Amino acid sequence: MKRSLSLIAASTLVALSLNTFAGGNHGGGHDGGGAKGNGSAETAIGQPGQASKVTRTINVDMADTMRFTPAAISVKQGETVKFVIKNSGQVKHEFSMGTDAELKEHYETMKKFPEMEHDEPSKISLAPGKQGEIVWQFTKAGDVKFACLYPGHYDAGMKGQVTVVKK
Repeated sequence: MKRSLSLIAASTLVALSLNTFAGGNHGGGHDGGGAKGNGSAETAIGQPGQASKVTRTINVDMADTMRFTPAAISVKQGETVKFVIKNSGQVKHEFSMGTDAELKEHYETMKKFPEMEHDEPSKISLAPGKQGEIVWQFTKAGDVKFACLYPGHYDAGMKGQVTVVKK
């Protein structure tokens, strides 16, 4: 009896820990809004920006037509932009910036764990009718991709590009 209870307790702990992992929470979960921009870790696509250095605000709409408006954005290298992102649809959408390879890799993970939540400065997930912000500094010239990585959305064409023009 004691051995059975131990096995049940151990199995429960394993199941709970696997369930937590399967939720795929990267660093705390999307907060559904608020300014991003804590930290200064530069990546291949730039770094989190500081609200006090924003030079321009760009409004981005996410719709159930699986499109972003605008889908093509141009910024200058070094520019800090505040994206005000609104989900005008009836389903959850996200705005996730990265390189092509990063987005594709993350999309494969999202297919396995569709309820994954993440709290990263270059990503925001929004419920229908909600709005949020990302503040980003584009430190490198080139193309920065963005997409909605909920299963099916990316494949349906819910993606866009920020062209960062060299100084």
